[in-house]
Amino acid sequence: MLELAIFGYCVYFLVNIYTIFMQVDYVQKAKRGDAVILTPSKFQTAGNYAVESGRLSMGGTLYDFILFFIWIGFGLQFLDGVTADLVGWQKAVIFVDLFIIINWILGLPFDLYKSFKLDKKYEFSNMTPALYIKDTLKSGVLFLVFGSLVIAGLSLIIQNFPAWWIWGFVFIFAVIILINMLYPVIRDKMFDKFSKLEDKELESKIEALLDKVGFKSSGVFSVDASKRDNRLNAYFGGLGSTKRVVLFDTLVQKLTHNELLAVLGHELGHFKNGDILKNIAIMGVVMFLFFGIFGNLPDELFYSLGLQNEPYAIIVFFLMFSPILSFFFMPLISAISRHNEYAADEFGSDLQSKQDLVSALLKLANENKSFPLSHPLYIFFFYSHPPLVERLKELGYDGAGIKSILEDEALKEPLENL
Repeated sequence: MLELAIFGYCVYFLVNIYTIFMQVDYVQKAKRGDAVILTPSKFQTAGNYAVESGRLSMGGTLYDFILFFIWIGFGLQFLDGVTADLVGWQKAVIFVDLFIIINWILGLPFDLYKSFKLDKKYEFSNMTPALYIKDTLKSGVLFLVFGSLVIAGLSLIIQNFPAWWIWGFVFIFAVIILINMLYPVIRDKMFDKFSKLEDKELESKIEALLDKVGFKSSGVFSVDASKRDNRLNAYFGGLGSTKRVVLFDTLVQKLTHNELLAVLGHELGHFKNGDILKNIAIMGVVMFLFFGIFGNLPDELFYSLGLQNEPYAIIVFFLMFSPILSFFFMPLISAISRHNEYAADEFGSDLQSKQDLVSALLKLANENKSFPLSHPLYIFFFYSHPPLVERLKELGYDGAGIKSILEDEALKEPLENL
Protein backbone atom coordinates (compact mmCIF):
# COMPACT_ATOMS: atom_id res chain seq x y z
CA MET A 1 0.00 0.00 0.00
CA LEU A 2 2.87 2.37 0.80
CA GLU A 3 4.34 1.68 -2.64
CA LEU A 4 1.04 2.71 -4.24
CA ALA A 5 0.94 5.94 -2.21
CA ILE A 6 4.53 6.77 -3.21
CA PHE A 7 3.76 5.99 -6.85
CA GLY A 8 0.76 8.34 -6.72
CA TYR A 9 2.88 11.12 -5.27
CA CYS A 10 5.54 10.61 -7.95
CA VAL A 11 2.93 10.81 -10.71
CA TYR A 12 1.56 13.98 -9.13
CA PHE A 13 5.05 15.48 -8.95
CA LEU A 14 5.97 14.64 -12.55
CA VAL A 15 2.71 15.93 -14.04
CA ASN A 16 2.86 19.07 -11.89
CA ILE A 17 6.45 19.99 -12.68
CA TYR A 18 6.06 19.09 -16.38
CA THR A 19 3.04 21.38 -16.62
CA ILE A 20 4.92 24.27 -15.01
CA PHE A 21 7.95 23.62 -17.24
CA MET A 22 5.77 23.73 -20.36
CA GLN A 23 4.26 27.02 -19.16
CA VAL A 24 7.66 28.61 -18.54
CA ASP A 25 8.94 27.49 -21.95
CA TYR A 26 5.74 28.71 -23.65
CA VAL A 27 5.89 32.17 -22.01
CA GLN A 28 9.62 32.44 -22.68
CA LYS A 29 8.93 32.10 -26.41
CA ALA A 30 5.67 34.05 -26.47
CA LYS A 31 7.11 37.15 -24.81
CA ARG A 32 9.51 37.55 -27.74
CA GLY A 33 6.58 37.85 -30.16
CA ASP A 34 4.07 40.61 -30.81
CA ALA A 35 2.42 42.12 -27.75
CA VAL A 36 -1.13 40.98 -27.04
CA ILE A 37 -3.56 42.90 -24.79
CA LEU A 38 -0.73 44.75 -23.05
CA THR A 39 1.48 47.51 -24.37
CA PRO A 40 4.85 46.18 -25.67
CA SER A 41 6.88 47.16 -22.60
CA LYS A 42 4.31 45.77 -20.19
CA PHE A 43 3.96 42.62 -22.27
CA GLN A 44 7.70 42.04 -21.89
CA THR A 45 7.67 42.80 -18.16
CA ALA A 46 4.69 40.53 -17.52
CA GLY A 47 6.38 37.74 -19.47
CA ASN A 48 9.59 38.10 -17.48
CA TYR A 49 7.65 37.97 -14.21
CA ALA A 50 5.70 34.89 -15.34
CA VAL A 51 8.93 33.10 -16.27
CA GLU A 52 10.66 33.92 -12.99
CA SER A 53 7.57 32.97 -10.98
CA GLY A 54 7.32 29.69 -12.87
CA ARG A 55 10.95 28.84 -12.19
CA LEU A 56 10.47 29.60 -8.52
CA SER A 57 7.38 27.37 -8.53
CA MET A 58 9.36 24.53 -10.12
CA GLY A 59 12.03 24.91 -7.47
CA GLY A 60 9.41 24.82 -4.73
CA THR A 61 7.75 21.76 -6.24
CA LEU A 62 11.06 19.89 -6.39
CA TYR A 63 11.84 20.96 -2.83
CA ASP A 64 8.47 19.66 -1.60
CA PHE A 65 9.14 16.37 -3.41
CA ILE A 66 12.43 15.94 -1.52
CA LEU A 67 10.77 16.86 1.79
CA PHE A 68 8.07 14.25 1.17
CA PHE A 69 10.66 11.47 1.06
CA ILE A 70 12.44 12.87 4.11
CA TRP A 71 9.17 12.75 6.03
CA ILE A 72 8.26 9.18 5.05
CA GLY A 73 11.90 8.07 5.33
CA PHE A 74 12.52 9.11 8.93
CA GLY A 75 10.80 12.42 9.68
CA LEU A 76 7.45 11.02 10.80
CA GLN A 77 9.15 8.38 12.96
CA PHE A 78 11.27 11.10 14.53
CA LEU A 79 8.17 13.13 15.47
CA ASP A 80 6.55 9.94 16.75
CA GLY A 81 9.50 9.45 19.08
CA VAL A 82 9.42 13.08 20.25
CA THR A 83 5.73 12.74 21.16
CA ALA A 84 5.96 9.15 22.47
CA ASP A 85 4.79 10.10 25.98
CA LEU A 86 1.57 11.64 24.68
CA VAL A 87 -1.65 9.88 23.71
CA GLY A 88 -4.98 10.63 22.03
CA TRP A 89 -5.86 14.17 21.11
CA GLN A 90 -2.88 15.59 23.03
CA LYS A 91 -0.46 13.64 20.84
CA ALA A 92 -2.38 14.62 17.71
CA VAL A 93 -2.20 18.33 18.53
CA ILE A 94 1.53 18.36 19.30
CA PHE A 95 2.46 15.97 16.47
CA VAL A 96 0.47 17.81 13.78
CA ASP A 97 1.47 21.27 15.05
CA LEU A 98 5.15 20.29 14.91
CA PHE A 99 4.68 18.81 11.42
CA ILE A 100 3.11 22.04 10.13
CA ILE A 101 5.60 24.34 11.88
CA ILE A 102 8.62 22.40 10.57
CA ASN A 103 7.20 22.47 7.02
CA TRP A 104 6.60 26.21 7.35
CA ILE A 105 10.17 26.84 8.53
CA LEU A 106 11.62 24.70 5.73
CA GLY A 107 9.51 26.54 3.14
CA LEU A 108 10.32 30.00 4.54
CA PRO A 109 13.22 30.73 2.12
CA PHE A 110 10.86 30.48 -0.88
CA ASP A 111 8.31 32.78 0.74
CA LEU A 112 10.96 35.33 1.70
CA TYR A 113 12.48 35.26 -1.79
CA LYS A 114 9.11 35.86 -3.42
CA SER A 115 8.09 38.67 -1.04
CA PHE A 116 11.39 40.51 -0.72
CA LYS A 117 13.20 39.70 -3.95
CA LEU A 118 10.92 38.73 -6.83
CA ASP A 119 7.87 40.86 -6.01
CA LYS A 120 10.08 43.81 -5.01
CA LYS A 121 11.92 43.55 -8.32
CA TYR A 122 8.66 43.89 -10.26
CA GLU A 123 7.30 46.59 -7.93
CA PHE A 124 4.48 44.51 -6.48
CA SER A 125 5.51 44.12 -2.86
CA ASN A 126 5.53 46.95 -0.34
CA MET A 127 6.14 44.50 2.47
CA THR A 128 8.59 45.57 5.15
CA PRO A 129 10.46 43.19 7.48
CA ALA A 130 8.57 44.63 10.46
CA LEU A 131 5.16 44.09 8.83
CA TYR A 132 6.18 40.59 7.68
CA ILE A 133 7.19 39.62 11.23
CA LYS A 134 4.01 41.15 12.65
CA ASP A 135 1.80 39.28 10.15
CA THR A 136 3.70 36.04 10.81
CA LEU A 137 3.32 36.31 14.58
CA LYS A 138 -0.40 37.04 14.31
CA SER A 139 -0.92 34.14 11.89
CA GLY A 140 1.09 31.89 14.18
CA VAL A 141 -1.06 32.75 17.20
CA LEU A 142 -4.26 32.12 15.23
CA PHE A 143 -2.92 28.76 14.05
CA LEU A 144 -1.69 27.64 17.47
CA VAL A 145 -4.96 28.56 19.17
CA PHE A 146 -7.69 27.82 16.66
CA GLY A 147 -5.81 25.31 14.52
CA SER A 148 -4.96 23.27 17.60
CA LEU A 149 -8.61 23.33 18.69
CA VAL A 150 -9.67 22.00 15.29
CA ILE A 151 -7.03 19.25 15.43
CA ALA A 152 -8.16 18.31 18.94
CA GLY A 153 -11.81 18.25 17.88
CA LEU A 154 -11.13 16.05 14.85
CA SER A 155 -8.97 13.74 16.97
CA LEU A 156 -11.77 13.24 19.50
CA ILE A 157 -14.18 12.42 16.66
CA ILE A 158 -11.72 9.84 15.24
CA GLN A 159 -11.34 8.26 18.69
CA ASN A 160 -15.02 8.06 19.56
CA PHE A 161 -16.97 7.33 16.36
CA PRO A 162 -16.67 4.09 14.33
CA ALA A 163 -17.61 5.89 11.09
CA TRP A 164 -15.57 8.87 12.18
CA TRP A 165 -14.87 10.09 8.64
CA ILE A 166 -18.54 11.03 8.15
CA TRP A 167 -18.70 13.08 11.36
CA GLY A 168 -15.19 14.38 10.75
CA PHE A 169 -16.31 15.71 7.40
CA VAL A 170 -19.33 17.43 8.99
CA PHE A 171 -17.08 19.00 11.62
CA ILE A 172 -14.41 20.29 9.21
CA PHE A 173 -16.98 21.47 6.67
CA ALA A 174 -18.72 23.46 9.43
CA VAL A 175 -15.35 24.94 10.48
CA ILE A 176 -14.67 26.05 6.88
CA ILE A 177 -18.09 27.72 6.64
CA LEU A 178 -17.43 29.48 9.96
CA ILE A 179 -14.00 30.66 8.76
CA ASN A 180 -15.54 32.09 5.60
CA MET A 181 -18.15 33.87 7.69
CA LEU A 182 -15.60 35.37 10.06
CA TYR A 183 -12.82 36.01 7.54
CA PRO A 184 -13.48 39.74 6.92
CA VAL A 185 -13.95 40.35 10.64
CA ILE A 186 -10.64 38.62 11.48
CA ARG A 187 -8.84 40.52 8.71
CA ASP A 188 -10.31 43.77 10.01
CA LYS A 189 -9.36 43.19 13.64
CA MET A 190 -5.90 41.65 13.18
CA PHE A 191 -4.37 42.41 9.77
CA ASP A 192 -5.96 45.15 7.68
CA LYS A 193 -7.61 48.47 8.25
CA PHE A 194 -11.14 48.46 6.87
CA SER A 195 -12.73 51.86 6.45
CA LYS A 196 -15.87 53.27 4.89
CA LEU A 197 -15.36 54.73 1.42
CA GLU A 198 -14.36 58.36 1.50
CA ASP A 199 -15.84 58.82 -1.96
CA LYS A 200 -19.52 59.08 -0.99
CA GLU A 201 -20.61 59.37 -4.62
CA LEU A 202 -18.96 56.02 -5.38
CA GLU A 203 -20.45 54.48 -2.24
CA SER A 204 -23.90 55.63 -3.28
CA LYS A 205 -23.46 54.15 -6.77
CA ILE A 206 -22.27 50.83 -5.35
CA GLU A 207 -25.17 50.61 -2.90
CA ALA A 208 -27.60 51.34 -5.74
CA LEU A 209 -25.97 48.55 -7.76
CA LEU A 210 -26.28 46.12 -4.85
CA ASP A 211 -29.93 47.03 -4.31
CA LYS A 212 -30.61 46.51 -8.00
CA VAL A 213 -29.65 42.82 -7.79
CA GLY A 214 -30.88 42.25 -4.23
CA PHE A 215 -27.46 41.79 -2.62
CA LYS A 216 -27.62 42.54 1.11
CA SER A 217 -24.36 43.41 2.82
CA SER A 218 -23.08 44.97 6.02
CA GLY A 219 -21.40 47.74 4.06
CA VAL A 220 -18.86 48.80 1.43
CA PHE A 221 -15.30 49.05 2.70
CA SER A 222 -11.89 50.09 1.44
CA VAL A 223 -8.90 48.14 2.76
CA ASP A 224 -5.32 49.40 2.97
CA ALA A 225 -3.92 46.56 0.84
CA SER A 226 -1.24 48.82 -0.63
CA LYS A 227 0.82 48.58 2.55
CA ARG A 228 1.64 45.03 1.43
CA ASP A 229 1.08 44.89 -2.32
CA ASN A 230 0.36 47.09 -5.33
CA ARG A 231 -1.95 44.64 -7.10
CA LEU A 232 -5.57 45.56 -7.74
CA ASN A 233 -8.40 43.47 -6.34
CA ALA A 234 -11.89 43.43 -4.81
CA TYR A 235 -13.99 40.75 -3.19
CA PHE A 236 -17.24 40.00 -1.42
CA GLY A 237 -16.24 38.67 1.98
CA GLY A 238 -18.15 36.88 4.70
CA LEU A 239 -21.44 35.06 4.82
CA GLY A 240 -24.81 36.07 6.24
CA SER A 241 -24.64 39.11 8.50
CA THR A 242 -20.86 39.50 8.02
CA LYS A 243 -21.14 39.82 4.24
CA ARG A 244 -19.41 42.94 2.95
CA VAL A 245 -17.97 44.49 -0.20
CA VAL A 246 -14.21 44.98 0.11
CA LEU A 247 -12.24 47.15 -2.32
CA PHE A 248 -8.46 47.34 -2.32
CA ASP A 249 -7.35 50.96 -2.01
CA THR A 250 -5.24 50.37 -5.13
CA LEU A 251 -8.38 49.47 -7.09
CA VAL A 252 -10.21 52.60 -5.97
CA GLN A 253 -7.23 54.72 -7.04
CA LYS A 254 -6.80 53.18 -10.51
CA LEU A 255 -10.32 52.52 -11.82
CA THR A 256 -13.01 55.01 -12.80
CA HIS A 257 -16.40 54.75 -11.12
CA ASN A 258 -17.94 53.01 -14.12
CA GLU A 259 -15.08 50.54 -14.42
CA LEU A 260 -15.26 49.71 -10.73
CA LEU A 261 -19.02 49.19 -10.98
CA ALA A 262 -18.44 46.85 -13.92
CA VAL A 263 -15.99 44.79 -11.83
CA LEU A 264 -18.49 44.60 -8.98
CA GLY A 265 -21.18 43.75 -11.53
CA HIS A 266 -19.09 40.74 -12.53
CA GLU A 267 -18.84 39.65 -8.89
CA LEU A 268 -22.57 40.18 -8.45
CA GLY A 269 -23.04 37.89 -11.44
CA HIS A 270 -21.52 35.10 -9.34
CA PHE A 271 -24.00 35.94 -6.58
CA LYS A 272 -27.00 36.10 -8.93
CA ASN A 273 -26.04 32.87 -10.70
CA GLY A 274 -25.65 31.01 -7.41
CA ASP A 275 -21.95 30.33 -8.03
CA ILE A 276 -21.04 30.81 -4.37
CA LEU A 277 -23.43 28.08 -3.26
CA LYS A 278 -22.36 25.87 -6.16
CA ASN A 279 -18.71 26.25 -5.16
CA ILE A 280 -19.54 25.37 -1.55
CA ALA A 281 -21.43 22.29 -2.76
CA ILE A 282 -18.54 21.19 -5.01
CA MET A 283 -16.08 21.72 -2.16
CA GLY A 284 -18.32 19.65 0.09
CA VAL A 285 -18.52 16.75 -2.36
CA VAL A 286 -14.76 16.69 -2.92
CA MET A 287 -14.03 16.94 0.79
CA PHE A 288 -16.50 14.14 1.57
CA LEU A 289 -14.69 11.95 -0.93
CA PHE A 290 -11.33 12.82 0.65
CA PHE A 291 -12.62 11.91 4.12
CA GLY A 292 -14.00 8.65 2.74
CA ILE A 293 -10.56 7.75 1.38
CA PHE A 294 -8.49 8.79 4.41
CA GLY A 295 -11.04 7.35 6.81
CA ASN A 296 -10.58 3.85 5.39
CA LEU A 297 -6.83 3.51 4.99
CA PRO A 298 -5.52 0.01 5.88
CA ASP A 299 -3.47 -0.48 9.05
CA GLU A 300 -0.48 -1.80 7.09
CA LEU A 301 0.04 1.63 5.50
CA PHE A 302 0.65 3.14 8.92
CA TYR A 303 2.69 0.19 10.18
CA SER A 304 4.99 0.33 7.15
CA LEU A 305 6.03 3.82 8.32
CA GLY A 306 6.40 2.78 11.95
CA LEU A 307 3.20 4.61 12.97
CA GLN A 308 -0.13 3.60 14.48
CA ASN A 309 -3.53 3.98 12.86
CA GLU A 310 -4.41 6.78 15.26
CA PRO A 311 -5.60 10.40 14.96
CA TYR A 312 -2.12 11.97 14.74
CA ALA A 313 -1.07 9.77 11.80
CA ILE A 314 -4.41 10.00 9.98
CA ILE A 315 -4.42 13.82 10.09
CA VAL A 316 -0.82 14.07 8.88
CA PHE A 317 -1.53 11.60 6.06
CA PHE A 318 -4.44 13.82 5.06
CA LEU A 319 -2.14 16.86 4.96
CA MET A 320 0.54 15.02 2.99
CA PHE A 321 -1.56 13.26 0.37
CA SER A 322 -4.67 15.42 -0.14
CA PRO A 323 -2.72 17.78 -2.49
CA ILE A 324 -2.38 14.82 -4.89
CA LEU A 325 -6.13 14.27 -5.05
CA SER A 326 -6.77 18.02 -5.22
CA PHE A 327 -4.38 18.41 -8.15
CA PHE A 328 -6.18 15.80 -10.26
CA PHE A 329 -9.59 17.22 -9.35
CA MET A 330 -8.46 20.70 -10.41
CA PRO A 331 -9.13 20.33 -14.17
CA LEU A 332 -12.82 19.59 -13.53
CA ILE A 333 -13.19 22.29 -10.88
CA SER A 334 -11.30 24.82 -13.01
CA ALA A 335 -13.45 24.03 -16.07
CA ILE A 336 -16.61 24.69 -14.05
CA SER A 337 -15.09 27.90 -12.68
CA ARG A 338 -14.12 29.15 -16.16
CA HIS A 339 -17.68 28.55 -17.36
CA ASN A 340 -18.99 30.55 -14.40
CA GLU A 341 -16.57 33.40 -15.16
CA TYR A 342 -17.94 33.80 -18.69
CA ALA A 343 -21.48 33.95 -17.30
CA ALA A 344 -20.43 36.51 -14.67
CA ASP A 345 -18.76 38.63 -17.37
CA GLU A 346 -21.98 38.63 -19.34
CA PHE A 347 -24.00 39.63 -16.27
CA GLY A 348 -21.54 42.38 -15.32
CA SER A 349 -21.43 43.82 -18.82
CA ASP A 350 -25.24 43.87 -19.01
CA LEU A 351 -25.46 45.50 -15.58
CA GLN A 352 -22.97 48.25 -16.43
CA SER A 353 -21.56 48.13 -19.99
CA LYS A 354 -19.25 45.91 -22.01
CA GLN A 355 -16.83 48.74 -22.67
CA ASP A 356 -16.52 49.55 -18.95
CA LEU A 357 -15.87 45.90 -18.10
CA VAL A 358 -13.34 45.44 -20.90
CA SER A 359 -11.59 48.68 -19.91
CA ALA A 360 -11.44 47.50 -16.29
CA LEU A 361 -10.09 44.08 -17.28
CA LEU A 362 -7.37 45.70 -19.38
CA LYS A 363 -6.35 47.96 -16.51
CA LEU A 364 -6.28 45.01 -14.11
CA ALA A 365 -4.08 43.04 -16.52
CA ASN A 366 -1.67 45.95 -16.98
CA GLU A 367 -1.47 46.98 -13.33
CA ASN A 368 -1.15 43.37 -12.10
CA LYS A 369 1.35 42.53 -14.87
CA SER A 370 -0.69 39.49 -15.90
CA PHE A 371 0.80 37.80 -18.96
CA PRO A 372 -2.18 37.22 -21.29
CA LEU A 373 -0.98 33.97 -22.94
CA SER A 374 -0.55 30.52 -21.41
CA HIS A 375 0.15 26.95 -22.45
CA PRO A 376 -3.09 24.92 -22.90
CA LEU A 377 -1.93 22.28 -20.39
CA TYR A 378 -1.28 24.94 -17.77
CA ILE A 379 -4.71 26.44 -18.39
CA PHE A 380 -6.22 22.95 -18.09
CA PHE A 381 -4.81 22.41 -14.60
CA PHE A 382 -4.42 25.85 -13.03
CA TYR A 383 -6.71 28.42 -14.63
CA SER A 384 -9.85 29.08 -12.60
CA HIS A 385 -10.46 32.09 -14.90
CA PRO A 386 -10.40 31.94 -18.71
CA PRO A 387 -7.41 33.60 -20.39
CA LEU A 388 -8.09 37.31 -20.80
CA VAL A 389 -7.90 37.05 -24.59
CA GLU A 390 -10.79 34.57 -24.54
CA ARG A 391 -12.81 36.65 -22.10
CA LEU A 392 -12.49 39.71 -24.30
CA LYS A 393 -13.47 37.73 -27.41
CA GLU A 394 -16.52 36.43 -25.59
CA LEU A 395 -17.44 40.04 -24.80
CA GLY A 396 -17.21 40.85 -28.51
CA TYR A 397 -13.87 42.67 -28.56
CA ASP A 398 -11.25 41.76 -31.14
CA GLY A 399 -7.83 43.34 -31.57
CA ALA A 400 -9.19 46.54 -33.09
CA GLY A 401 -11.74 46.99 -30.30
CA ILE A 402 -9.12 46.46 -27.63
CA LYS A 403 -6.76 48.93 -29.31
CA SER A 404 -9.45 51.59 -29.36
CA ILE A 405 -9.96 51.22 -25.61
CA LEU A 406 -6.23 51.26 -24.95
CA GLU A 407 -6.05 54.56 -26.81
CA ASP A 408 -8.95 56.02 -24.87
CA GLU A 409 -7.93 58.94 -22.65
CA ALA A 410 -9.61 57.35 -19.62
CA LEU A 411 -7.24 54.39 -19.84
CA LYS A 412 -4.11 55.99 -21.22
CA GLU A 413 -2.98 57.84 -18.11
CA PRO A 414 -2.99 54.90 -15.64
CA LEU A 415 -1.20 52.73 -18.23
CA GLU A 416 1.50 55.31 -18.76
CA ASN A 417 2.06 55.58 -15.02
CA LEU A 418 3.07 51.93 -14.67
